[in-house]
Order: sequence, then C-alpha cells, then structure tokens
Amino acid sequence: MTKPNKKERTLVIIKPDGVQRSLIGEIIKRYEKSGLKLVGLKFIVADEELVSKHYLSNPDWIKNVGQKAIDAYAKVGKKHPAKNALEAGNKVYQSLKKYITSGPVVVMVWQGMNAVKIVRKITGGTEPLTSDVGTIRGDLTIDSYEIADVDSRAVRNLIHASGSVEEAEEEIKIWFKKGELINYRLVQEAILYDVNLDGILE
Repeated sequence: MTKPNKKERTLVIIKPDGVQRSLIGEIIKRYEKSGLKLVGLKFIVADEELVSKHYLSNPDWIKNVGQKAIDAYAKVGKKHPAKNALEAGNKVYQSLKKYITSGPVVVMVWQGMNAVKIVRKITGGTEPLTSDVGTIRGDLTIDSYEIADVDSRAVRNLIHASGSVEEAEEEIKIWFKKGELINYRLVQEAILYDVNLDGILE
C-alpha cells in the first residue's frame, strides 16, 4: 500500500473578482478550516506572459477546457456557439487572459494530505451556477457559462485550483521561485497526522 503524502501541495489563485468583492479572508478561512496549511502567499498583478505560461503548460488544456464548455451547454439541452472544442477552448483562453490580468490576484500554495482533492471539493465546480451549496463557488457567486458567453467574457468563478498533483507541481513552479515556500510545523498537524494522540494529557 502506498504511503499517503502528508506534504502534498496545490496552487490556488483568488482571481480579480474575488479580490474586488473582498472575499480574500473568507476564501482563506475555508481552506484553513479543513486542516490544510498555507505555505506560500503572494499578492500580485499578473502579466500576460505569466498567465500564458500557467494555462498553456498543459498542451491539451485548450481542447479540454473547450470540451468542458461544450458539455456544460449540452447538459442543459443547449448547443455551444463554437464549431468545435478547439475553437471553444481558444475563446475561453483569450477571455481568461483578459480576466486574470485585469487586477490584483492572491496566489497561494496549500499543503496537506490530499491537498489537491480537498481544495477542489471546497472550491466547487468550475461553473458557479451548477456548483454545490456549501462550496465557495456555490455559496459566494452566481455566474454561468451561458451568461459569460453572451457577455463575451470569462466565467467569474472567484478561484483557480490545480486539477491534479502533477498539474499543481507544474503550476507552483510558474508562480513561485525556489525558496519562496515556507517549511514550518503547525501544532494541529499532530492531531491530523500522528498515529497515536500522544502528549495531549499532561
């Protein structure tokens, strides 16, 4: 049996709409309450070069995101305006570049067992309209793919969260230099990870 990685890391970006709506504290609190540990934090204005590196690090990303948009339309019985997944994905990519560079963002690295899956569960689905109640996107915003397409803009869904462990490793390298992530211990880690709860009673 593979030993669980208690130091798994994932990247989270609070996008410009999250910053502008003063949701930074609320968003951080939700991840923190799960038991994850914040090991990196930046408040920056991203340029187009950085955003391009981020989204295009996976060569299949444009096609995948385009297909995701087409599938979301089909799910509600509608046809996406694009001819194919590549066209839909390119439209999403151009909109995202404009969106992410429009104002300051908060870039974070969270660490802990199953960090990628935990963050994605707390964050909710990409489209706020269909995100579950209790998730950040389901509770804190109201946007949809359809309205975003009508307005020719990206979906305002507050957050980017890495989709897999491999994706997280690549994305963290793009946004953080070596030495910018902090290794430290939280007292709560003993409760979350120690095999025996030794040392609680005096």
